[in-house]
Amino acid sequence: MERKAFLNKWITVMAYKHDGTVHRLWSPAYLVGETYDYWALASRASLVKESDGREWITKEHAIFYLFKHEWMNVISMFKEKGICFYANIASPAIMDQGIIKYIDYDLDLKLLPDGKEKVLDVDEYAENAKSYGYDDRLMMAIRKSFRKTEKLLEARKFPFDEREVTRLFSKFEKETRPIVKKF
Repeated sequence: MERKAFLNKWITVMAYKHDGTVHRLWSPAYLVGETYDYWALASRASLVKESDGREWITKEHAIFYLFKHEWMNVISMFKEKGICFYANIASPAIMDQGIIKYIDYDLDLKLLPDGKEKVLDVDEYAENAKSYGYDDRLMMAIRKSFRKTEKLLEARKFPFDEREVTRLFSKFEKETRPIVKKF
């Protein structure tokens, strides 16, 4: 029974485009925390499958916050020089049959370990807004989320908190440590 509970903590993540097509799929990550507001997943490395068939493996340990009510998610990656935060402006995530799903709206923010902040994929967002026909209400939600996420990032407030990310990753390592029996 205990083994089953352990296995249920491994969660797959799927990102979609606005039209419902699959954009990206991550191999299962470990559910290291959950609140009313978010799921926190941890991984040592993940297999990522792109919609065009490409596959690649992440190189870093990571904590992935998927928010249930906010229009964003954040991947915190442990790089050689510190933690890098990558925020996706996306629909609130849902859990569906053990898979966490969300719609990626392409507009992204990045906080590098040296403190530099970057806005990414503005052109891709504009192109997709036009080609998918984002309505005014959706555009307003995306802009509002972008501004809110940017303020949190600039202030280094949760989820852009290195101590919490490090704490969650340590919890993950303890919970997934191999069982060694003494003979």
